[in-house]
Amino acid sequence: MSRRLCVDRFGDMAVRVASAADVERMVELADDMRRDYEPHAPVFQRPATNAKDAHRPWLSRLVEDPDVGTFVHEDSDGEVDGFAIITIVSAPPVYDPGGRSALIDDFAVSAPDKWKTAGAALLDQATAWARESGAVQVVVVSGPQDGPKRAVLEGAGLHVASQWFTAPLD
Repeated sequence: MSRRLCVDRFGDMAVRVASAADVERMVELADDMRRDYEPHAPVFQRPATNAKDAHRPWLSRLVEDPDVGTFVHEDSDGEVDGFAIITIVSAPPVYDPGGRSALIDDFAVSAPDKWKTAGAALLDQATAWARESGAVQVVVVSGPQDGPKRAVLEGAGLHVASQWFTAPLD
């Protein structure tokens, strides 16, 4: 599984393998995403009071794991404006996609308009990594409120395979 640098085709920005030095920025981007998701599912998506402190060691572990694809996108000024984490997982035992799946769960950019550039480049790099890793499909987590993200996913040929419906139980 290669963890190479990729100069993207979406401009002069670059996707590169994340390092320990990127974790704090990844924590911030993920926290912003959690806050954006909360109004759409206020119980399911409610951030824990210590969400950033809980997420930091998890992201640090993933960045150090050679079997996980951890990528950041840098804008033309060298600032990290997005990240994606992709893991290879087995499908649930009732499904047989013909091999292992690649899962992108942690995937965030700094602003909605960055999905067309940073998000698309990160998705491109992550799916290339998944192919090299032997995955037969990619699964990306996205909420219904993620219009710009969903547009990039659909533009890349992904389609909705599942949705979760939630409601608080009073």
